[in-house]
Amino acid sequence: MNLTLKIWRQKNASDKGKMVDYQISDVSPDMSFLEMLDVLNDQIITKGEEPVAFDHDCREGICGMCSLYINGEAHGPDRGVTTCQLHMRKFKDGDTIYIEPFRAKAFPVIKDLVVDRSAFDRIQHAGGFISVNTSGNTQDANAIPIAKEAADTAMDAATCIGCGACVATCKNSSAMLFVGAKVSQYALLPQGQVEATDRVLNMVKQMDEEGFGNCTNTGACEVECPKGISLENIARMNSEYLKASLKG
Repeated sequence: MNLTLKIWRQKNASDKGKMVDYQISDVSPDMSFLEMLDVLNDQIITKGEEPVAFDHDCREGICGMCSLYINGEAHGPDRGVTTCQLHMRKFKDGDTIYIEPFRAKAFPVIKDLVVDRSAFDRIQHAGGFISVNTSGNTQDANAIPIAKEAADTAMDAATCIGCGACVATCKNSSAMLFVGAKVSQYALLPQGQVEATDRVLNMVKQMDEEGFGNCTNTGACEVECPKGISLENIARMNSEYLKASLKG
């Protein structure tokens, strides 16, 4: 395939940035999207120019690093996959592809297609953990009875990889699907009950301080989420937050 790529180039956080056109030829439909960008960067480097900066790590759809906004969609036109698992067979010869970074106030651009998503880390640090006594009295997890439905639902929430597609897709740049998933994975399990009140209050507070918007139930976040995290997690977070607020 021969393609026209319109890629956002931005030298640093203070640079204005702009879309730059690139032509790339002989693209195999079996290439992943990131492999295609690797080929493009080889061509750019050969010309003595600065390659396009983009995030990537595992390239197995697990880490969430490869977050790109492709033709107006987080992670591109496929469903249930991250950008690294998007293949060029989803495009046609002669296509023009727009490639941008995830855009949100809380995700400032570092360079080109790379954004700073450390806001998610700070939300996790605020409450996305449990405290466990490891002084020799640790209880075997298998000794704690948990209903299968609760365990399955908690695991579904825990599949969130924190890529930020929900934020990039939401018209309000809301992080409530992400926070809802992180609250739910503990709220459904007995291990998470001890700190449940502080957890949801602290994580929601940190989310607001980071500048994320609120949820208005559009549902785009669930549609674009590569792991299919359900909106039910937002409802559960709101319920947990209300209960915690009343306790205070």
